[in-house]
Amino acid sequence: MRLFLLAWLLIISSITVFSQSEVQFCKQLTALNKVVQTSHFKPKLLNDSLSKGVYDLFIEALDVNKTIFINEDIALFKADEYKIDDYINANDCSFISKYATVLRERILHSKSIIESLNNEILDYSGKDTLYFFSKSKTQYFEDDLDIRKYWNKHLRYLIISEAIDKDSIWSSLEKNFSTIEKELKPKIIQKQICLLDELLQKNSGLENTVKELFLNAYTSYQDPNSTFFNEVDKSLYEATVSNNILSFGITTTKNKDGDIVIAHIAQGSAASLNGNFENNDVIKSLTSKKHILETYCVSNDDVAAFINDEKNQTVIFKLKKQNGSIQEVELTKGQLKNEENTVTGFVLQQDTNIGYISIPGFYTDLESPNGLGLANDIAKELYKLSKENIDGLVLDLRFNGGGSMKEAADLSGMFINRGPLSILKYSNGETFTLKDLNRGSLFQKPIAIIINNYSASASEFFAAAMQDYNRAVIIGSPSHGKSSAQVILPLDAQNNLGYVKLTIEAFYRVTGKSHQSIGVIPDINLPSLYDNFKTNELYNKYALLNDSVSVNLKHLPLKNLPLSALQSKSSKRLETHKGFEMVKKMNKAILDNYINPDFNYALTLENLFHYFETYKNEWQEFTNGLSEFQLELVANNSSDTNELLQYNENNRLLNGDILKDISSDIYIEEAYNILQDLINLNAEN
Repeated sequence: MRLFLLAWLLIISSITVFSQSEVQFCKQLTALNKVVQTSHFKPKLLNDSLSKGVYDLFIEALDVNKTIFINEDIALFKADEYKIDDYINANDCSFISKYATVLRERILHSKSIIESLNNEILDYSGKDTLYFFSKSKTQYFEDDLDIRKYWNKHLRYLIISEAIDKDSIWSSLEKNFSTIEKELKPKIIQKQICLLDELLQKNSGLENTVKELFLNAYTSYQDPNSTFFNEVDKSLYEATVSNNILSFGITTTKNKDGDIVIAHIAQGSAASLNGNFENNDVIKSLTSKKHILETYCVSNDDVAAFINDEKNQTVIFKLKKQNGSIQEVELTKGQLKNEENTVTGFVLQQDTNIGYISIPGFYTDLESPNGLGLANDIAKELYKLSKENIDGLVLDLRFNGGGSMKEAADLSGMFINRGPLSILKYSNGETFTLKDLNRGSLFQKPIAIIINNYSASASEFFAAAMQDYNRAVIIGSPSHGKSSAQVILPLDAQNNLGYVKLTIEAFYRVTGKSHQSIGVIPDINLPSLYDNFKTNELYNKYALLNDSVSVNLKHLPLKNLPLSALQSKSSKRLETHKGFEMVKKMNKAILDNYINPDFNYALTLENLFHYFETYKNEWQEFTNGLSEFQLELVANNSSDTNELLQYNENNRLLNGDILKDISSDIYIEEAYNILQDLINLNAEN
């Protein structure tokens, strides 16, 4: 009788917990829908089209690689395909439970299949075939037999891959493969089981993960740059656009053995000052006031989330040192300058002194609306570079994903003499002209700006403004194509339901045109390793369409740049430039073999060895070719930077690597050459 009562108490308890969770999810979904409908730049109607779009995004997010669900599951889920709008209107969130239930069952079933392979002899004879094709062609499993075939084949692929990593000499590998396979098989099986356990434990549990994936599907249907944030997501995002953060100063990674290890300790951080933390220490557990996170079979993302959680100001790190000893170290977060968000000016030297600054992001001081961020740091570096008698400036925006629009506007204003910078358009159709109101500019000499496919948002704002004023030559490949601005909004006044990063406005060039979904088109195009990767905004589902606004602005650009002459000179250099020829060759190899593959191999050790060797040789040929490619360009520090480096040996060593990278970068070299051409052409006129 006692056991019967206990069982009923457990059932009632679990039902109560789930009901509370479902109520919370309903509150989140209702609040999210309300915020989106009232504040999004172009909110979409709550109808069957929304249902279909959200459903498709949600199903895709639940099983990204189609390695979990079978067709029977998808048939079950399809009942909701056109009902999501009805569920939201009726405040009925009961639909969500089946997704978590089925997903859990499938993950557990996959675990049992993988575990059973411990007792099977795996066949490497070539009886089975490995098919390589693009993700768009993948299908869900037909049945249980399909799942078993997949994991059996996938495990063999992983074992061979790992074996090749251990022994890359074919004669030795072929001879010793049987022994290596016996050693690797149980380890790889355990690693795959751990990865599935990570899914079960991710984000405080599978049910919570599923609900947040649905909330994200709802926001992503509005546009690909809107997303739901929990408290930790918000903190992590804000850290990427802030120049100062409250942090332990620890970056972690997962090593090949599945351990969470310390990969980097920021100088001057709490961890660095503590003295008990070292790179490659294994983190066994993390303990805060309310929670303990054991790191076995836990993803690095979850560890990063725990470390960056604003609630976890003090944490006890249980560390396994490299000598095998165990230490428990209590650490409290401290203020830290974000290492990623710093800029340094360098001097490029060949025939002329040219300044060079790489801009990683448009970071700012989030604690103050008038705080000092990137623009202020650039001004300081320009002052240092001015003492080096530079005749021009290269600003590098490659891989700059954006950040603060205020910083982008402030930076633009440093290079033009007053005038409109951009036109903002709101959801009601009204527009506002963003202007630089300050007379004069901080730097009047020629500028070249390097962009690539991953230059986005605020970096595009800046590049477009400089292009529209004829203030800079834009060099590289078309930018990402994001011409919208987001803001983080709470879903409720108490901040209990989470947040949404929501697109609230679009920005246009002073000409009235937009680079949305097409990117900023460079004045001088250079081959890129990432050409045709289809990572631009245009290829994201539900991206905002390109449009324009009517304008009546006093936009007074400088005289036209001699672009035809510059393009001709650059094109002539590229005709015989071995470095850019290698870039084009490697780009084609990646597209053919890895981005858009369409071939198959019999699953044998020899076939996979040759497949991996081909890739390794292609990549080595590319990297070795670039490293051996002798450039005449020399990069040096400013005298001010050299003075600072005298007092820090670590920074001096890092600086040496940076100077070497700059001096061997073919894009920076071509930017330098283009600026030199511009300086010479200006002198002739």
